[in-house]
This record gives sequence, structure tokens and C-alpha cells, in this order.
Amino acid sequence: MSTAIRFDNSYARELKGFYVPWEGAEVPEPRMVLFNRRLADALGLDVDALDSPQGAAFFTGAAAPEGAEPLAQVYAGHQFGGFSPQLGDGRALLVGEILDPGGRRWDLHLKGSGRTPFSRGGDGKAVLAPVLREYLIGEAMYALGIPTTRALAAATTGERIVRDGGPKPGAVLARIASSHLRIGTFQFFAARGQMDHVAQLVGYALRRHAPELANADDPALELLRLVRDRQAALVAQWMGVGFIHGVMNTDNTTISGETLDYGPCAFMDRYDPATVFSSIDRHGRYAYGNQPAIMQWNLARLAEAILPLIRAEDEAAGVQIATDEIEAFAPLYRAEWVRVMRAKLGLEGGDARLADDLFAAMSGEGVDFTRFFRALGRVMREGSAASGDLRVLFDHPEAIDGWLGRWSERVAAGGPGAAERADAMDRVNPVYVPRNHLVEAALQAAEAHGELGPLATLLEVLQDPYRERAGYEGFADPAPDDFGPYVTYCGT
Repeated sequence: MSTAIRFDNSYARELKGFYVPWEGAEVPEPRMVLFNRRLADALGLDVDALDSPQGAAFFTGAAAPEGAEPLAQVYAGHQFGGFSPQLGDGRALLVGEILDPGGRRWDLHLKGSGRTPFSRGGDGKAVLAPVLREYLIGEAMYALGIPTTRALAAATTGERIVRDGGPKPGAVLARIASSHLRIGTFQFFAARGQMDHVAQLVGYALRRHAPELANADDPALELLRLVRDRQAALVAQWMGVGFIHGVMNTDNTTISGETLDYGPCAFMDRYDPATVFSSIDRHGRYAYGNQPAIMQWNLARLAEAILPLIRAEDEAAGVQIATDEIEAFAPLYRAEWVRVMRAKLGLEGGDARLADDLFAAMSGEGVDFTRFFRALGRVMREGSAASGDLRVLFDHPEAIDGWLGRWSERVAAGGPGAAERADAMDRVNPVYVPRNHLVEAALQAAEAHGELGPLATLLEVLQDPYRERAGYEGFADPAPDDFGPYVTYCGT
């Protein structure tokens, strides 16, 4: 097993003082529940050696693989707008960094591995359903082509952890990310006036995520631009599939531009920009329609943290430079969103107004977000003969008629070349997303009955989301009427 994982731990080596060396808690009976063999193979890992009882011990934190340097990272963060000056890995460990066969660097991170110095009174544990949820949603996002952290393994610990008034099976998620650097990492040191540490982080982040910028004349400014541009593209992709993160705190906003933390997230069934699922988001701060503005707000917090490092004639000039870069987020996001919508609507250019008018027509009509765009592809392919499947999605079908006529005229639906354009639309408009009622049913079966079949089937469907397959029609259906309002929880 000594060669099952090859580590090269730059964070531990280069950023001493940015973490506490730590080890996972002992657990009575580590057992593998899910192991992502395809991801492990892509990372160049010894798949058979890790898909084993010893691998389960590694992935629960009960045993450290050779070459690992487990540590708890420190960071701060704005949580629902309020600043917490010290957060950190309270239930997680960075085990080490893996170099894949192409030389890319990946964090191996455990979530639920026990108390750390940053646990703030918590038990540092996780339970099975939230771990499986993060595994499932992360892999679904990856299959949708959206930048994301990914799950390498989910393992149970043999413990019973009290949550929601009752004992539940303890579990740990082994997560892979290009790094776990967050806006909150910079905020921690900036809040303490330790700008030398912030400068170290800037240099490290650029070397890791944009080495071509590592020797830039103004590295802090280049980092701000890099994170801004990646996050603008990321949120536009979220919006394109109806994804609601649910907890867009600055400690969950990555420097890499990957989606991090799938606690209270969900996918929107019926289109409504005010949609919120998280039980703790009582005022809708992180509602679907607020996500672009919240990301801009988060980026402003990064700008504040690195502001003294931006090269300028004086403080006022530095503030203006940073302000201009943050204000550039809105048009950058808009351009990314229009790009996403053009592809979804089968447009070859222009027509941002057409995209805007679509959402105005959908507002208040109870339209299933995912099914609408897939149905629009059929209209592209077949012309007005297929419009019935689209119109029936609206509470008042006439609400879409005017827009549909304009769109059909613009794209010449059903005419020459329409089949090829419909195929292109089908490649960006999924048939299958993690429908909330299916996710909950699969997690309940796994947690309450130890039955993994529904989860395995759902995971298999979501790994190929753009191809419609016979026998899986139910995975594209919205929740039944008796499913009721859906509420998500942080849960671990």
C-alpha cells in the first residue's frame, strides 16, 4: 500500500503557520461505501489497493497513508453577511496533495474526520446522508461540465452520530479539489494585519492556479482578476442549470473557481428567481436570482483583503483600482450568462434581449426549468408541431406564445440546419439533473435501510445527463404534487 497514493505536499511545505498539523480520529469500523474508481484511475492511483479495507481506513482518517501530512487549514469568512474572524477546518483535514499523471496537483481532503483545533465546540463528525449527498451532487455537476470539487470515496466509520435528535451512521467524504484556498483564507490573515502572510498566499495561489502570472508586476491585482473571471463563468453555469448553492459564504468561495460545499444546495424545479431551499437562509440572501450579486459581494471582500498589496501611487488610487475591477464583474458575468443562454437557446449570436424576455415570460408560470429547455430543442428540430410539449409546461400556455414566435422566426425552427442546431442544444440542455425528490429518496434508503441501489442508479443516470435513455423517463420528471416544499440543511 505504500505506493497507492503518491504525495507532494506544497501547502504543508510552503505555508507553515497557515495550518495546524493534525490527524483524523480513530474509528471503530471503517468501511467503504462508494469508491470513485474512474476518478482514482484518472489521478493515477492504485485503484484496487485503495478500494479495500485499508483504503477505507485512509479515507476515514483513521490511518494516514505513507507520504501524507494531514493538517487542518485555518481561514475566516463572511457567513450570511456577518464576519467570523476564525473558522478553519473544524471537521476536515487536508491529507496531502496528489500529482496526477499529467503533473496537475490535487488536494485530498477528508470531511467528517473528527475534531480539530478549529471545531468551535462541534464533534467534527459527519453522517452518511450528507456525505452521500455531496458525493452525488459533485459528480452530477462534473458530468454537467461545471467546475467542481469531486468525491473520491465515501466511507462509514462504524459510529452512531447524534443528529436531529437521533443516532445516524457516521461517515467521511474524501474530496478532491485543485485546492482548498478560499477567499476566507486571505481574510483570516488580512483581519490580523498580517499582510506578509497575505502576500505569501497571493504568490502561492498564482503559482498553483495560474503559474503564467506568478511573476506578474502586480500579482495581487492579477489574482483578483483571475478569481473574478473564474467566478463569473462559474455562476453563469450554475444559473444555466438552475443550481442554487445555498451557502455562498466567503469561506465557500474558492480561488480556483470550483464549486465547493454541497450542504444545502439543490436544483430548481419550477423557475422562480426567489427560490431558496436552505433552512438557514431565512431572508433569501442566497436565492437563485441573487447568486451573481452575492458573488460580486464576495469578490469585494477578497479585494479588501489584498488591497494593501495592489501596487498604486497611494491608498486612494489602490481603492479605485480595486473598485474598478470589482465593478467589472457585472458586465463580465452578463457576457458569460449570455454565452450560456445562446447555447441553450440555439442562437448563434446577439439576442441577449430574447434571453431576458424568456425569463420574463416564464416568471410566475410554474415552468419546469430543465424540461423547458429540452422541449425547446424538440421545437428547434421539429418546428411548431412540437410546441405543445413546451406550452403545457406553463400554467397559462399563451404566456409563451409571443416569445416562442419571435424565437422560432429568429432561428427558423424546423428549417434547414435545424436538426444540427437542436443536437447542439441537447448537448448543453440536460435531460437529467439531481431532482430533489429522487435525491431524498435515495439518501433515505441508504441511511435508514442501508440500501444503496437507488443511489447507485441515480448516480449512474446523472453521469450521462445529456443523453435521453429509454427506461429512465422517471428521472426527468418533476416531483409529485405530494412531495411538498423542499428544505435542505447543512446536515453534517
